[in-house]
Amino acid sequence: MSRVLILVSALALVLGVGWLVFQPAPGATAAEENAPPVDTTDLERAYFAGGCFWCTESDFESVEGVVDAISGYAGGHVDNPTYEQVSAGGTGHAESIEVLYDPAKVTYEELLDVFWHSVDPTDAGGQFCDRGSSYRTAIFAADDAQLEAAQASKAALEKTKPFDAPIVTEITRLEHFWLAEGYHQDFYKKNPLRYKFYRSGCGRDARVKKLWGDQAFSHS
Repeated sequence: MSRVLILVSALALVLGVGWLVFQPAPGATAAEENAPPVDTTDLERAYFAGGCFWCTESDFESVEGVVDAISGYAGGHVDNPTYEQVSAGGTGHAESIEVLYDPAKVTYEELLDVFWHSVDPTDAGGQFCDRGSSYRTAIFAADDAQLEAAQASKAALEKTKPFDAPIVTEITRLEHFWLAEGYHQDFYKKNPLRYKFYRSGCGRDARVKKLWGDQAFSHS
């Protein structure tokens, strides 16, 4: 097969699969709709933007002590933004997650460590195959203590990171976290095959491994 034909075939495959991957997921199942609400009495919250929130949600929900990770939007200037608005780049938001965690089982500092080692903090233009400001990396601190801890973790990484490029991840106070549409929540659970194909095709894990080496976060 000629090189041109191979490229054309590959492009057709990507476009076809892309259409499949990005169709809205089915609604919640009966079990999900009837699930009891999470008791948040003793839980704390942390907010991260790590590219596609499907992947960031999946990563953090694998961490011991994390009770839930919720997809949403943070860092923008428009109230109640939609996925289409955020993706178009006009709202200033980044795809983000709210992490509900038990501080008796995992600390905020440990969550910061998970975050850094599961993203490419050197990329100012997006993450992996997803380009644009809505896919930028960011840490949105919920209070002064989180802000100080996040800044300290970034300073420490600048001294010990296994790569030469500077860390460009934004660290700022959280202004508001807006919930993403229902079909984005737990996408990796509702659509495991589409999710795995997307994640692999986007090169996320390969890039994180190349960047961080043995320090790369992995839950596979």
